[in-house]
Amino acid sequence: MAEQELELNETPEGGKKSNKLIIFGAIGLVLALLIGGGLWFFMGSDEPAPTATNSDATAEAAAPIVSAEAEYVGMPRPFLFNLPGVDRARLVEIKVQLMVRGTDDSVLIQKHIPLIEDALLTTFSAADVQKLSTQVGKDELRQLALLNVQNTLQPITGKKVVEKVLFTGFVMQ
Repeated sequence: MAEQELELNETPEGGKKSNKLIIFGAIGLVLALLIGGGLWFFMGSDEPAPTATNSDATAEAAAPIVSAEAEYVGMPRPFLFNLPGVDRARLVEIKVQLMVRGTDDSVLIQKHIPLIEDALLTTFSAADVQKLSTQVGKDELRQLALLNVQNTLQPITGKKVVEKVLFTGFVMQ
């Protein structure tokens, strides 16, 4: 009789534990669904937004369309030049590669390498030693070089062929 009472006492407790497990599982499932639905709602769908007005079409035309793979054209030799400093002159060597889109632009760049070298050397030799000692100064020089190369090639090619100027080597002694 004592054994029957123990069995009866164990069964209801086991039932309470399984009921709690089911309730917590259901709550967890509901929370997971709510979180997933919220993420889907806030992240949006993969469908493109429809363009209905003329101003949207002009904005799309103004944005550059990247259609070809990036190709890198290296300058045949590094740029080696002297920069006057406060205490002494510094020797600077910069290795440059140009990023273009597509093989047509790559061939066009290789055709105009002497013109590009002149624009880059003019830009580099006008730099300041103090600025080139910092990363910000190097980034400014890179942007200035890009603008000068694009401005030099624009009248000849009719478009901005060079997308980026990359420094693949930079030594200052």
